[in-house]
Amino acid sequence: MKKKEKPNNSPFSNKRKPKLPPPPAAQEEDMRLNKYVAYCGVAARRKASEYIMDGLVTVNGEVVTEPGHRVKPTDKVTYRGEPIEPETQRIYLLLNKPKNTVTTVSDEKNRRTVMDLIDPSIQLRIYPVGRLDRETTGLLLLTNDGDLAKKLSHPSHEVTKIYHVVLDQPVTEEHLKAIQEGLILEDGLAPVDKVSYVKDKGKNEVGIEIHIGRNRIVRRIFKHLGYHVVRLDRTYYAGLTKKDIPRGKYRILNDREILMLKHFV
Repeated sequence: MKKKEKPNNSPFSNKRKPKLPPPPAAQEEDMRLNKYVAYCGVAARRKASEYIMDGLVTVNGEVVTEPGHRVKPTDKVTYRGEPIEPETQRIYLLLNKPKNTVTTVSDEKNRRTVMDLIDPSIQLRIYPVGRLDRETTGLLLLTNDGDLAKKLSHPSHEVTKIYHVVLDQPVTEEHLKAIQEGLILEDGLAPVDKVSYVKDKGKNEVGIEIHIGRNRIVRRIFKHLGYHVVRLDRTYYAGLTKKDIPRGKYRILNDREILMLKHFV
């Protein structure tokens, strides 16, 4: 009788965990405080600047609120009272985010976050790049590479994202045309690269490609035209797809993908 295999409960999409990428070059002589905090894996550089200006970071025992303050390798830096040091190893995870999961490192309401899906054996301090709202599913990058996170999040780099949208009613061709031409929302023009019906699906399912990253932009585009988004799934992000990543699982990017991301931005 064939022995029954035990289920694979690992959060990795593959059975064998891939090796982590090699560590970066040694820390430079000194660097800006916001860059230092980002290198420590606390948050991307923009968010790190906010933490600094909020007085959550100290250097050699003194609160420093200037993100551009220069930090030397011998300085002692803390965040929320805890010592922090730059990570010596870079890691890049691609997660297929499930519904009802918050895109943050921690949540004050004790809701499940994307960090709860990460194998605790990964001790590096990583954080999500950008945000997907709690109900949105699909691709999300997590890393401790502050420079890459900053570039991917900055509007000037126009990172391409594709979403599969399921609406509560069929979308008219007139509305598809209006979306393609660009709607004026409360915060300005919402440019769209491409929009079309999803092949072999009903007219209530639409694919939309954008590069802007404004808050809940896809949901607001359809709400503006009187539609309610039933499901929203990000299927493509900066050249990466969900292939072979089940919902709620993730994988470590390979060297080729990491180089592609850095070249992309």
